[in-house]
Amino acid sequence: MKTGLRGAFFPLLLATATVSGCTTTSGGKGMIGGVLPSGSRGAVYISALQGGLVSRNTAAQLSKADMQRALEAEYRALEAAPGGQPVVWQGKGVTGSVVAAAPYQVGSQNCRQYSHTLTVEGRETMTRGAACRNADGAWAPLS
Repeated sequence: MKTGLRGAFFPLLLATATVSGCTTTSGGKGMIGGVLPSGSRGAVYISALQGGLVSRNTAAQLSKADMQRALEAEYRALEAAPGGQPVVWQGKGVTGSVVAAAPYQVGSQNCRQYSHTLTVEGRETMTRGAACRNADGAWAPLS
């Protein structure tokens, strides 16, 4: 059986790509999960989500820090996660998982359907929605 270089290095490349997608925030500097720009540009991308799906979930009252973690996870899922791969986050007494479907086109915009599952005190709730990328690169929810 002939494997060649591709066969020998593909598992290593896949493992590296998988691990690199699992990074966490680094004190608010640089990139978040390798995706979200820092500073005011990152804040613009987060605010463009208009509170994201997590704000539509009335079952959970999140702290400001947990809301930020949840919105960053939504952005990472929309921006870079392969379809169906969860982006998991954890806060104080709450965990979340955001799963985006495969991208699709609406006119000239890239869009994705996605879900955000929250678990608070053992109770799991899920919210679903969709978002499209604007010309400036920010994701905006569809109403």
